[in-house]
Amino acid sequence: MSLNQSDLLFLRRSLPFWGRLSERERKLVESSAALRVHPAGSSLHNGAADCTGLFVVKSGQVRTFILSDTGREITLFRLFERDICIFSASCMLKNIRFDVFIEAVENSETILVPTAVYNDLNQSSLAVSDYTNQLLSSRFSDVVWLLEQILFMSFDRRLALFLLEESAISGGDRLPTTHEEIAKNMGTAREVVTRMLRYFHSEGLVALSRGEIRILDRKKLEALSAQAHGSP
Repeated sequence: MSLNQSDLLFLRRSLPFWGRLSERERKLVESSAALRVHPAGSSLHNGAADCTGLFVVKSGQVRTFILSDTGREITLFRLFERDICIFSASCMLKNIRFDVFIEAVENSETILVPTAVYNDLNQSSLAVSDYTNQLLSSRFSDVVWLLEQILFMSFDRRLALFLLEESAISGGDRLPTTHEEIAKNMGTAREVVTRMLRYFHSEGLVALSRGEIRILDRKKLEALSAQAHGSP
């Protein structure tokens, strides 16, 4: 879907390097970028063989995740309005091959800059090349933080951090999520999540109901998330 004037204005404001592009480069981006609509649960990117281009999130929420050999998912990071996804153009990045998957968490819109166009900009513009390196560094930092959580944090602390993050995203104490969705995001089994949530419930930290978790004691969750170790 071609971009209207509102979409073009959003794109210009979202690309940090826009002001340093030449007139030719700006016209190239504007003429090639396209609006994409993604229903909740739909795929934006399907592994290393898929290389559609650079996505700018216009609305909604998308997540980047990896799959184990057994089909278990773990979320690497999530993206929101004005966030930019570089791994969907990973085929243009030398020596970087990720079997990552990207899906819409909720109904979302993105603006796609095709791989060939972004690759041209990356090679011709120092501003774009610098931004690409910064973006990759930021995303790798996200992945390293995730690995640190998995390797060095107890699961109760990880879950407390996750619930607090979900609360920040939703803007309240009622989290419309399921044990299965939490397990997918955290890369573990649903039974593990259920067992820990029941413990949190017994300690008065959360209330559990079908399709929803309600935070009851934020201070205790925050204290648990700040602990270096500890599990019940």
